[in-house]
Amino acid sequence: MKNEFVLAFNEVLEEKGLPKETILEALGHALVSAYRKSLNVSSAQEVKAVIDLDKGEFGILAEKEVVESVENDLTEVELEVARKYDPNANLGDLVMVDSTPEDFGRVAAQNARQVIQEKIRQAEYAAQIQYYEKQLGEIISGIVQATNSQGMTIGLELNAEGTMPRKEMIPFERFRIHDRVRALVAEIKETGRGPQIILSRTHRDFLRRLLENEVPEIFHGVVEIRSISREPGHRAKVAVSTSQQGIDPVGACVGQRGVRIQAIVRELHDEKIDVIEWNSDPTVFIAKAISPARVNGVYLKESIDGSRNALVVVPEDQLSLAIGRDGQNARLAAKLTGWRIDIKSLPESISDWLFALQNKDEYKELAKEEKEAIAQAEDIMARKADGRVINPEEYDFLSKLNDRLERFASRKHQAEFEKQAQARNAVLATIPPAAFEMDLSGIGLPLNIADALNEAGFDTAGKLILASKMNSDALKAIEGVDQKVLDRIAEFNDVLPELIPEEVEEAPLEEAVAEPVESALADGAAAAQPEGETMPEVEAAAQSEPAADGQPAGDVSFDQLFAIKPEAFEAAGEASEDEEEEVTDENGKPTGKKTKKKKINKFRELEYDPERDLVVSKKKHKRGDAGWNEWEE
Repeated sequence: MKNEFVLAFNEVLEEKGLPKETILEALGHALVSAYRKSLNVSSAQEVKAVIDLDKGEFGILAEKEVVESVENDLTEVELEVARKYDPNANLGDLVMVDSTPEDFGRVAAQNARQVIQEKIRQAEYAAQIQYYEKQLGEIISGIVQATNSQGMTIGLELNAEGTMPRKEMIPFERFRIHDRVRALVAEIKETGRGPQIILSRTHRDFLRRLLENEVPEIFHGVVEIRSISREPGHRAKVAVSTSQQGIDPVGACVGQRGVRIQAIVRELHDEKIDVIEWNSDPTVFIAKAISPARVNGVYLKESIDGSRNALVVVPEDQLSLAIGRDGQNARLAAKLTGWRIDIKSLPESISDWLFALQNKDEYKELAKEEKEAIAQAEDIMARKADGRVINPEEYDFLSKLNDRLERFASRKHQAEFEKQAQARNAVLATIPPAAFEMDLSGIGLPLNIADALNEAGFDTAGKLILASKMNSDALKAIEGVDQKVLDRIAEFNDVLPELIPEEVEEAPLEEAVAEPVESALADGAAAAQPEGETMPEVEAAAQSEPAADGQPAGDVSFDQLFAIKPEAFEAAGEASEDEEEEVTDENGKPTGKKTKKKKINKFRELEYDPERDLVVSKKKHKRGDAGWNEWEE
């Protein structure tokens, strides 16, 4: 029995790869469950399983009441038997005694098998989740177990199974059963049937991890990967940089004779990888991102709405290379840099400029300045249209002319951008910051229009008001938004300051009280003394240096307090508040307009504090309709 039990236990331990304590806990729970099920024991009765691996024995301890005469063996035990397990047991006590039934091993084996398997399965799932959560975002390898039209099932460590959907597989890539596959752990989901581990070979971080494994400089942080854009199975662009002088980041990634990058290309099913050097200047970075095409110039334009556009001018023979097959090179460059990129050939750009200079009034002055150059450019473009040869010097002339014109347009756009930015800042200054945290429910718009605005990105009242003042046409382009909606937004903007009262920062108590107290003290002293004389105490209180008794300047002693008039305390405790008053014309008729008037509210009181030897200001706070609370400092 001992050998069979221990061997079976060790076999399960080795097969499942779980901690010893986990298997013991599952086995104990199964024995208790089998005991309760076989003898129909109540769940209120405490039952424990005792397992001794050294002896290869196990048993059941059940809680029973100590009685003189046993009527129910399941819940009662005699005093003599109870004292074998607890020498201090007395009648009426509850004692844990051995209650292992005869032939319990066979019964336990039959009834506990399913429970043990379920517990071990749950422990396996927990171990798998804990292990693979640490592997999230890392590359692991596994064996292909099954393939179908939806994807592949891959066997992993700890008897886990990974799923690679078809969209996470590189196109045209095929695997057979028992092939070893490397993939990135992209996601882990907990399900009732165990963890679902989603693997990916198309994620851009898969390329990042491959570079880290193949390039020691990246792994050690000497070379940094700035950004990655990728179309799996076709082409990828990687921008790298380094903070150490003397190191070529591109050369480190490519390796001698391309040995490093070729190992990654083979892993990615011959995916072409362009490694470029990152640059903080967007113009230089975009020009490099368009590689392998040569670039004549890059011209940037930023809009007030946050969009960033870049115009790239390339030689005519480089246009197809810059755009790439089906626009692939331009798309990858745009994803890599974060700019929207428009690509034009040099002749196309010159043609557009010649048309703009002749037909747009905004370029009249520029057309006069470049009159001779424009005439020469027209002659060159006419000869090109006739199919005549254009020499390199003429191409160079067109390139320089185009650069001057584009730089003029960029400066003009930048000036307009700064003007719009100033206007935007002026509008922002009129909108309370709290409005950018308010949702659209308080504006009173129909539900369908509010949903449409939310989907368009105007999810707060502040954004909506800003758009209505800066670019109402963008709002009108949204379905359901018309002039009535804009008028409703304007009405809400008018009442917004009342909904969000301005918070006035109060000065420190001593500073707020010092000035009225000093003036009141001076008035009181002047009234109490003959003209031309002053009180020594008043002079000491008004000086910036401490008084003789060590009291700081501006503090009022108890004796000085009696020299102050009561009216001065009232003035010090008054606070003004705006009140609207209706405006009337010369005949006394209301005009419908309102003006603000200062209203005096008395909510402060000055009181002498003998412990601190200071005059302190106390005020009341009103909380809605709850009334005034007690005076507080």
